[in-house]
Amino acid sequence: MKPSELVIAIDGPAGAGKSTVAKALARDLGLRFLDTGAMYRALAVKAKRAGLGPEDGVAAAVLGQQTEIGFSAGEPQRVLLDGEDVTDAIRTLEIGELASALSAFSEIRRVLVARQQVIVAAGGVVLEGRDATTVIAPHAHVKVYLTASLEERARRRHVEMAAKGQAPAYGEVRQEVERRDHRDITRQDSPLSVAEGATVVETGGLSAEEVVNAIRLLADVAVRAG
Repeated sequence: MKPSELVIAIDGPAGAGKSTVAKALARDLGLRFLDTGAMYRALAVKAKRAGLGPEDGVAAAVLGQQTEIGFSAGEPQRVLLDGEDVTDAIRTLEIGELASALSAFSEIRRVLVARQQVIVAAGGVVLEGRDATTVIAPHAHVKVYLTASLEERARRRHVEMAAKGQAPAYGEVRQEVERRDHRDITRQDSPLSVAEGATVVETGGLSAEEVVNAIRLLADVAVRAG
């Protein structure tokens, strides 16, 4: 197998470092980066604009069928909602909460997972999310589950938001991460779990570069195995 054909899927809870690691890995290996969570967040932006709330999953799914969500080059990668750049708009605490709530609805997951699987089917991609290894790409060449303590993940998220000019209190961010954990683990459709054959990596105490290097070793093994 050629390195350019690799499919690397990264799962894990909020704040485990999935996006940072997946983006760096995709850049280093010359693969596309698929941020599945950004697709849910983009749809949440549209749902909010349409006056929908966390209980309106069915209506949001209908909205999603009529919505174009795409990506374009940039650092960070740009997220496009019906052609509009919503890269900054999707990263607020409010949109993160709404996206998490809406993602529990099977109707929404069916719409977005189908689109994600079309992208994955072409190969040459690093994808990350909370069902990347279990549902979207269960046959990925490399499957990784990143995790860290709740406190560490909340701290990372708090630092990330502060760097973007957002200033929620640490306690508020911790509660939000904890709520998302609960929803992700207990939802009936595609609950967050460690996929069979996935390598679990505890990211607490490790730099993003160290995590990327560990996954690159797994990718090298997958390429050699064909």
